[in-house]
Amino acid sequence: TAIVNVKKTSFFVQGHFPGQPVMPGVIIVEAFGQAAAALTAYSLNPKEVKDKLVYLMSVDKARFRRPIMPDSKVLLEVEAIRSRGRVWRYKGIAKVNETKMADAEWSATIMDRNK
Repeated sequence: TAIVNVKKTSFFVQGHFPGQPVMPGVIIVEAFGQAAAALTAYSLNPKEVKDKLVYLMSVDKARFRRPIMPDSKVLLEVEAIRSRGRVWRYKGIAKVNETKMADAEWSATIMDRNK
């Protein structure tokens, strides 16, 4: 799980949309991806993730059910549903006050950091 506090001053709500700010869907997907990267990093042996980055590969079944407004505390529930080598598959749900706001499935891969 992870938490995102969406504030009126968050850069991503400025201008999206003027007079009716919301957390953009692309930022919700990014939040899912970052939570999944943390889950992966903490699930593996530290030697396996040293000098590695997690890259998003695909996003499937993304649904944005309700807009997430500023001054919301978003709970991200992310689950790794499969891994094959360095490719991982995830699913996640974004909730505000126990209400499902968005959900998605996605894939990511772990790669060496360019030095």
